[in-house]
Amino acid sequence: MARIRPAEESDLPVITDIYNQAVLRTTATFDTEPRTVEARRPWFLSHDDNHPILVEEDGGAVRGWASLSRYSERAAYSRTVEISVYVSEEWRGRGIGRKLVAALVAEGRRIGHHAVLALITGDNSVSVRLHESFGFFMVGTMREVGVKFGRALDVHLMELLI
Repeated sequence: MARIRPAEESDLPVITDIYNQAVLRTTATFDTEPRTVEARRPWFLSHDDNHPILVEEDGGAVRGWASLSRYSERAAYSRTVEISVYVSEEWRGRGIGRKLVAALVAEGRRIGHHAVLALITGDNSVSVRLHESFGFFMVGTMREVGVKFGRALDVHLMELLI
């Protein structure tokens, strides 16, 4: 049975594998080289009760993960977070991302965050529509700020006030 739960450090290898799928084959992240588990460990450990990482698992297999990360270390941004959502290639399009976003928005509300930001590549209309369905609105577009797979890419900034 599928469930969403807080990530544990033992999940880091599969979280890293799912992230590396996106690194190698999508524009969902602007990283261009796969990361090792050890390289991702500081990122994982930087998350805490106010900045959760959640996983979706079914039968013990993690199929996707999502996080609320600090937007900035500056104190005035303490109630603003950035959302990230990644689903394993073989499980995309089955509602897992939707469940993860719903869970993170609920967690952000419970924690007391005020603004949730999503930075979404201009060619990722599926992610834009997903976030819009939760009430995220388009703040603006940063034109051609990244280059991946030989293409200059825009990034949309979306925001949800909770």
